Amino acid sequence: MVRKGVSEPEAEKRVGKANLAFPDALVQNYEGLIEHLTLPDEKDRHVLAAAIKTNANIIVTNNTKDFPDPYLQSFSLRAITTDDFLTDIIDLNPSQAVDAFREMVLNRKNPPLDEYEVLIQLRNIGLNDSANYLHSMI
Repeated sequence: MVRKGVSEPEAEKRVGKANLAFPDALVQNYEGLIEHLTLPDEKDRHVLAAAIKTNANIIVTNNTKDFPDPYLQSFSLRAITTDDFLTDIIDLNPSQAVDAFREMVLNRKNPPLDEYEVLIQLRNIGLNDSANYLHSMI
């Protein structure tokens, strides 16, 4: 299967690297929960099932409307946007976040961009609060 210009071998390579970097992120044996869950979009039930299986606290999604708060609260979960999640992460350790951002900018090669250009890109993909927070610290 090829998605968005990524070949199957490349996709498998990326998944392999992610699994090595984050071994606890691979969720297994959640499939049995799916049929017992109710969400506005049934295609999202696997996400909730995996979150329940791992005893997660949050689901990070830009599709929060399909994860109703009252229903998620029954599983001690809540859904937050990517921008809110990243802003929270930055807030936990601002200096480390700025260092990581600057390293990301320095490693940006194609095309090379400066910090302000990267911030513009972050804003363009909807990470306004995260970009504004980083901008206030650089």
